[in-house]
Amino acid sequence: MNQRELPEHPDFLWANPEPKRSYDVIIVGAGGHGLATAYYLAKHHGITNVAVLERGWIAGGNMARNTTIIRSNYLWDESAAIYEHSLKLWEGLEDELGYDVFFSQRGVLNLAHTLQDVRDSVRRVEANRLNGVDAEWVDPQQVKELCPIINIGDDIRYPVMGGTYQPRAGIAKHDWVAWGYARRASDLGVDIIQNCEVTGFVIDGGRVTGVETSRGRINAGKVALCAAGHTSVLSELAGFRVPIQSHPLQALVSELHEIIHPTVVMSNHVHVYVSQAHKGELVMGAGIDSYNGYGQRGSFHVIEHQMSAAVELFPGFSRAHLLRTWAGIVDVTMDASPVMGKSPVDGMYVNCGWGTGGFKAVPGAGFAYAHTIATDEAHELNRGFGLERFVSGALIDEHGAAAVAH
Repeated sequence: MNQRELPEHPDFLWANPEPKRSYDVIIVGAGGHGLATAYYLAKHHGITNVAVLERGWIAGGNMARNTTIIRSNYLWDESAAIYEHSLKLWEGLEDELGYDVFFSQRGVLNLAHTLQDVRDSVRRVEANRLNGVDAEWVDPQQVKELCPIINIGDDIRYPVMGGTYQPRAGIAKHDWVAWGYARRASDLGVDIIQNCEVTGFVIDGGRVTGVETSRGRINAGKVALCAAGHTSVLSELAGFRVPIQSHPLQALVSELHEIIHPTVVMSNHVHVYVSQAHKGELVMGAGIDSYNGYGQRGSFHVIEHQMSAAVELFPGFSRAHLLRTWAGIVDVTMDASPVMGKSPVDGMYVNCGWGTGGFKAVPGAGFAYAHTIATDEAHELNRGFGLERFVSGALIDEHGAAAVAH
């Protein structure tokens, strides 16, 4: 894996306009999903009278607080389809945006530590292959070949019994992804408005006609929610509820090191997942805090468990020094799959519930959500992810493939 030089930025990548009185579409949330949706609305559907409203700064929420892992090896047909479409978009994203997002296809290993892990993992590999997703089962020795620093000895609490491997998976620089989408959306005429908090919605006869913000009322033909864990707060302002719970999800980075970790390793059982960033930090994710909340900080007991798991799998990490910790706010549905489609309010759309899968889905979710907003019909990629599945019972249970025990 080669380290790459970061190019110089111009002073401004996008315009910072004052909000207009009205827009055809208002997108609430300027994270990866909101910015990608705006870009694809303009690029593929010719809808450029669009505002992306952000209460803070661009990509200052979960987009800046995730562990940047990109993969498509999910179990069910619906999940595999949207994540695989997203991965294919990732593979051409730098050319599409004319901007370097440092997409590194270094592969992702999902480890198995018990016989049940092995059965579940092999099942997922076969399901992936049926859906055209690159996936393979690797034994412990092959795990060691892919990641030489991992401990595959049989004297640890949870011996490595093998794992799944997706060679096309990898990581990207999350902030550069947001900047790339913002730049191109702005070039196409989209207004990106920061420091503009949505405080309510204007609803007339069951249809949304605008939003109330900290910078005044803005009229809208359509409104699309893209606020991840805070979607439940916004939806209640609009008079409906979404079936998500919001939890802090822990992550941390070490100080800078020489490149020693060649791939991405995930272990749902012990629970830790590790990659090495382009600059050299070890980036580690943990589990969620069990309580509901919006705190963007790490809980010590979760970090302690995370570190003990990491040191057991990677003994060399015992000499690494912790640089900083944080938490992102994951929005989790009862089936660990997202919600994307129409809301009970006419003209309002909702995109949430991605849990730990939000970053990897940025291009695919933006692509499908833009289609839904533009045409008022679900794209085939998100047809199974509507709110109605929680009434019909047609759930898409991805707890096993989500990589975090929700």
